[in-house]
Amino acid sequence: MRTCTGPAVAAIVAGLMTMSLAACGGDGRAETDSFAVGLLLPSRAVPRWEQSDKPLIEKRLKELCPRCTLEYANAENDAGRQQQQVMSMITKRVRVLILDAADTRALRSSVQEADKAGIPVVAYDRLAEGPISGYVSFDGAQVGRLQGEALLKGMGDKANGGNVVMMNGDPTSANAASFRRGAMSVITGKVKIARSYDTVDWSSEKAHANMSAAIAALGPDRIGGVLAANDSIAAGVISALKGAGVGKLPPVTGQDADLDAVQRIIKGEQYMTVYKPFRAEAVAAVTMAVALGRGEDLRDVATTTIDSPTTKRIPSVLLTPRAVTVGNIKQTLVKDGVYTINRICTREFRPACYKAGLAR
Repeated sequence: MRTCTGPAVAAIVAGLMTMSLAACGGDGRAETDSFAVGLLLPSRAVPRWEQSDKPLIEKRLKELCPRCTLEYANAENDAGRQQQQVMSMITKRVRVLILDAADTRALRSSVQEADKAGIPVVAYDRLAEGPISGYVSFDGAQVGRLQGEALLKGMGDKANGGNVVMMNGDPTSANAASFRRGAMSVITGKVKIARSYDTVDWSSEKAHANMSAAIAALGPDRIGGVLAANDSIAAGVISALKGAGVGKLPPVTGQDADLDAVQRIIKGEQYMTVYKPFRAEAVAAVTMAVALGRGEDLRDVATTTIDSPTTKRIPSVLLTPRAVTVGNIKQTLVKDGVYTINRICTREFRPACYKAGLAR
């Protein structure tokens, strides 16, 4: 399995966009295509789904297939609800489905039902089980490695046998296991895992409760760092630390580059986040979906293949994430147009932005 890095990612995205636009205009199909694409996202707890992924997918679909329509639903962390949503999409006779499974195992039977109905499924961000036709995501183990490397750097001398609290993601997510595995490959033998918790639904509130339990068990001064699986979990961790009166916060990792996480990084409350270029992911997913809707082969779209527990050699696009700290916000998130300086550096954060060199 190979993944895409740096300039290669930009080249692939540019290639996908050029190829798909050529397909739209080359034989007049864009004038006759008028099928529905279903999009099922897992939750509203993680801001990126509603704020980034959905609008990016919707925009790209209109560019690539102007007469296509998007049918959308959000599971709100409920696998049973998402199973019903898949059946609704089948009833509506969408031609292809982009699915980010709330629970990859629980949705296996739903993917099978879609397959029986002749509806190909593109697994988005999480590798769903069942007969999926394509997969678009990021290298989850690399996400964890970036978090582990940043945590060790942030801990400095305390990384030599210091206590770390692991705040893992939702255990029903296949990605959560990849993140943890990647992180452990970096930090094992260098720090002591003093406490480890799973965070159901990636919830800030549950992360707060778990972190409060860790503080009570270990003491606020005996926590050298916190490996938080994403930014929602990081928010709960940081609020628990501040609530316990911890003055100098230990380094806390994150993921997803949520705006409030970026602002916490600027203030020095969160050490880092992991940026996954959502536009590249959305472009690849829509390109796959439209190709499948037109009955085309995905071999011209996919850059690699991957095996799931149920399906072998799934055509896939796996993109490479990037670590973001206070020193490279401008070179990553601002440069890619995720946020403007003005959006990040509101009045409350302007002094910290000046200090970080983001505002003048």
